Amino acid sequence: MKITAIVGSVRRNSAGHQIGEWVAEQAEFATSELTDVQLDLQYLEDFDLPPVTSEVVPMAQDKQYDDERVARWSQVIDSSDAFLFVTPEYNHSVPGTFKNAVDLLGSEWVGKVVGFVGYGFTMGARAVEHWRQIVSNFEMHDVRSQVGIDLATALDSDGKVVVPEGANAQLKGVVESIAKTAQKLEN
Repeated sequence: MKITAIVGSVRRNSAGHQIGEWVAEQAEFATSELTDVQLDLQYLEDFDLPPVTSEVVPMAQDKQYDDERVARWSQVIDSSDAFLFVTPEYNHSVPGTFKNAVDLLGSEWVGKVVGFVGYGFTMGARAVEHWRQIVSNFEMHDVRSQVGIDLATALDSDGKVVVPEGANAQLKGVVESIAKTAQKLEN
């Protein structure tokens, strides 16, 4: 099973980079008790996705995209069994570029499982709740457990993210929930 963790911030020098690195470092720990589960990390900014327009996504249902960036994004999402959204909270909601990336596709998301690592000055809680509403449109199955990182206390004086105690265990719990839910749905 392939769980793709997507770091949804495209801002330079964002906390998302550091949190993504932490997710990657914890991947082996988070999947240690799971058989045949791989956690793959992707940074949204690496795809340089265009905005949704009728020219970019004329017939998303057939997965034949003229824009090679969208086609590559589609392949990554379609080849994934489940997702871990690493999402900041911007203005009490989700990042616009991350939402655009989700909106560029359609059937690639349908019925898959998703979990969340939220971060921001309210632990990304409002963004995660907004994501839960968004992914329900694709009949995705969101797991209830989540990781929340409060940047008010997690940033040190140099701007480095110090992941709070207990977050490693929370991440492991979210990944386990994603894998178990995906396996149940597969059977």
